[in-house]
Amino acid sequence: MKIGIDVMGGDYAPQASLKGCLNAVSKIDSDTSIFLFGNQQVIKNSEHYQEIQKNLDLGKFQLVNCPEVIEMHEHPSEGIKSKPNSSMVMGLKAHKMGHIDAFISAGNTGAMLIGSVIINGKIQGLSRPTIGALYPLMDGFSFICDVGANMDCKPEHLRDFAVLGSIYMKTVFHIENPRVALLNVGEEKGKGNQQVKEAYDLLENTHGLNFIGNAEGRDLNKHFADVYICDGFVGNILLKFGESFYDLFKKMKSDLGILQKFNFEAYGGTPFLGINGNVIIGHGISSEFAFENMILKAQDLIKTQLVQKIQSYFA
Repeated sequence: MKIGIDVMGGDYAPQASLKGCLNAVSKIDSDTSIFLFGNQQVIKNSEHYQEIQKNLDLGKFQLVNCPEVIEMHEHPSEGIKSKPNSSMVMGLKAHKMGHIDAFISAGNTGAMLIGSVIINGKIQGLSRPTIGALYPLMDGFSFICDVGANMDCKPEHLRDFAVLGSIYMKTVFHIENPRVALLNVGEEKGKGNQQVKEAYDLLENTHGLNFIGNAEGRDLNKHFADVYICDGFVGNILLKFGESFYDLFKKMKSDLGILQKFNFEAYGGTPFLGINGNVIIGHGISSEFAFENMILKAQDLIKTQLVQKIQSYFA
């Protein structure tokens, strides 16, 4: 198994990404290796290089020299087009060609989304890919999508997000028949704007989908559903609001209980569902702990054959 990582991506790169890779080495499977996509000289000048060299010698790491970097402030599509030798583009292309089984980046999110679609391609039959996020509960998780990839959505996009989220929860969390709900301002059919009204009708008639109707914001903590569907505008606000709980309460008490689950670094990143590949996107502020968990998540995604199952459904 081969996992690629954009070591130049993120606010604290390359130190955080490289340290995360080193932390993950003792936890990944014996047949898994990590491919470091980044500027060779920058990596050699890193404070972690001596330890990295040991793992290069052992075959746990492979170094792929990428002289360019797509910066966080760059226009996403321009960055992808103008920097073919960037760590992000070279990593996505290596995944497309089958040289690696998954690719991770905490770099420019827009560039990662656009690059994944352009280079790896979206799954045939799917209207749009999506990114989702786990929502912590006392007895597990629910899954919310979209959380930022698609700000303006048509009803058929929401329908496809529902299918993707359902397959994800069934494959990764082994929920036999995931309950899917549409986030709305009321529980009754006919509530909401035109987008969700039309989406409701589509979801009711989607083959193989356990659609249970509308869900209000207060239902999230009740484990009313396993998958909640919304556009990326609503989802991203909800995601960032939920993550703020951890930062707020960790300053107030040492025993956080369930609030510890709201620490995004415990999950590392989120998979970009609906493209032909295992691509994981992390927060720009990811620490070494987040990078470590992204690598472990990538390994799990490869094992579950999630992409192949999504391709099979839409075929």
